[in-house]
Amino acid sequence: MEVRNKLQKEVKKNIRKKKRKEGRKGNRQVKHMEGSQGGSQEGFIVRKEVQKEDRKKFKKTKGRKKGKQAEGAPVPLDTGFGTMQPAQDALGPWEIPAQCSLEGVEPLHMGRYGPICMGQLKQDNTSTAVVIKTLKDGSNQPEVREFVDFVLFHVAVNKHENIVKMVYCQTRRVPMYLVLEASVPGNLLHFLWSLREDRCGTSDNFQTFSERSVYLVAKQVAAGLDYLHSYHRIIHGDVAARNMLISSELSVKISGLDLAFKSRQSRTVDKEQESKVPVKWKAPERMMRLPLTDRSDVWSFGILLYEMITLGSPPYPDLDPSEVLPNTLSHYRMKRPENCGAPLYDLIKYCCMWNFKDRPVYSAIIRLLDSYNYLADTKPLRSEQKMDICEYRRKAGLPP
Repeated sequence: MEVRNKLQKEVKKNIRKKKRKEGRKGNRQVKHMEGSQGGSQEGFIVRKEVQKEDRKKFKKTKGRKKGKQAEGAPVPLDTGFGTMQPAQDALGPWEIPAQCSLEGVEPLHMGRYGPICMGQLKQDNTSTAVVIKTLKDGSNQPEVREFVDFVLFHVAVNKHENIVKMVYCQTRRVPMYLVLEASVPGNLLHFLWSLREDRCGTSDNFQTFSERSVYLVAKQVAAGLDYLHSYHRIIHGDVAARNMLISSELSVKISGLDLAFKSRQSRTVDKEQESKVPVKWKAPERMMRLPLTDRSDVWSFGILLYEMITLGSPPYPDLDPSEVLPNTLSHYRMKRPENCGAPLYDLIKYCCMWNFKDRPVYSAIIRLLDSYNYLADTKPLRSEQKMDICEYRRKAGLPP
């Protein structure tokens, strides 16, 4: 018992010595810091006070529930999940200048990160129609970081004429947003529907939208998809008329890159995102939840050709969404649409081959479109049947 007590006293004594030694070492470090400030404690004390204030602010922020930040407040660089300084530095040239303003902003619908709006970008006495993708108020730090990465993604793929152009962004202050160019008339699917109802006007160039026009539009889409895959190894994941933008002279740009951003590394898509892609546009391997490939997009491209030649009809018109997979397993093919020439129908079937290895690559698709172009009919496409939106959504398998 006595030996044990002696050992305990000896241990306590050694601990006290060690603490005194560490204390003296700490004092020497403080003196060294004082010396580096020219023998004055003022610089060290000021820095110490700033650190105290920072800690107080951090504690307040940490304890605060999600809520609105004051508009125009700077976004913190350190999110707790890694600093955003490098990302924000890279986006510096894209930050919206002070002399620019966004006016007439009107919400369109809710996107993955927040409201998606239309508006006018005012700059140097000129006004340009733009689409604004915003980050919702009260987003947590991982969401902020993901949104900044999404903006960087747009910067990376911004270098092709058939990909929607990024104009500006705001990531250093709230509200955070991404500004993309808008097209007129805009959404390709809505444009195809308008041709059914003859709403374009007789003097409009769009009035001559024909099978040859389908070839022209398809070639541009194929070129954009080829760029995404060849240069960036990116799979779009949601190729459809609703995700294409059309402007004057039938110039087309690929949009709807949210899913491409999410799947750019893993080649897989989370269940929430996958559920947003209607089954009638999915390749068989996707329906069976196998890994995505660029040829999965080729299948969807074949469906896009069908959409264009039918002026926006839903694919597989004779099947309900639940019947598509079993019929596809039985090698079911859509019937040749009216106004669809044999070469175009052959290309649709080629893109929708069961085995993804049998589908053409984009460069081959472009060559085929070029070689078949002279065979395409130039008669304007027409459909006497007006589009019932509710019926379309039901047949297409889109949410109401």
